[in-house]
Amino acid sequence: MRHRSLEIIRDEHSSLAAMLQSMRMLVDRGPGDDPKNFFDVLRAMLFYIDEFPERLHHPKETELLFPAVLKGAPDTAVAIARLDRDHEYTETAVRDIQHLLLGWELLGESRRQVFTEAFKKYVDLYLDHMRLEEQEVLPAAEKSLSDAEWKALDDAFEKNCDPLTGKYKPEAMYDRLFTRIVMQAPAPIGLGE
Repeated sequence: MRHRSLEIIRDEHSSLAAMLQSMRMLVDRGPGDDPKNFFDVLRAMLFYIDEFPERLHHPKETELLFPAVLKGAPDTAVAIARLDRDHEYTETAVRDIQHLLLGWELLGESRRQVFTEAFKKYVDLYLDHMRLEEQEVLPAAEKSLSDAEWKALDDAFEKNCDPLTGKYKPEAMYDRLFTRIVMQAPAPIGLGE
């Protein structure tokens, strides 16, 4: 049976993984000859992560998906506990990384390494987090959730409408954010170099 929420979760993971990989490419290249664009697009991408995955996606997993899976598949307890800890970490870490980026931008090269180390740790954890969720929790969900639980998940996740999945138009207030990301970020997320 096809569950809309699983499709949405996987689409959002895929767009977030692409965003993180684009950001990693930007950070590895550095500001080069266009520091204004470099810092602008990285700030926009970090803001996107804070606005969509952190504020919309993760709460639905923590409050709806994980408890339902844990009830039906108690053997996922260790993975779910780790995923919940990851959600707590990434929610704070994205704001800390935004601050470290601002430090690098305003205070110069002496702040680059601390940003880069925190950013790489964040990206590695995030990618591993999504892998664990897709390999352990989502298959357990497919086997153990009731029709009523799927309905609740489908209804909740259909409200996300993350434009970076390529399936939804951004809300008007996010137009500038998504235009900036798409036009300035490198592939696989954007059209920039």
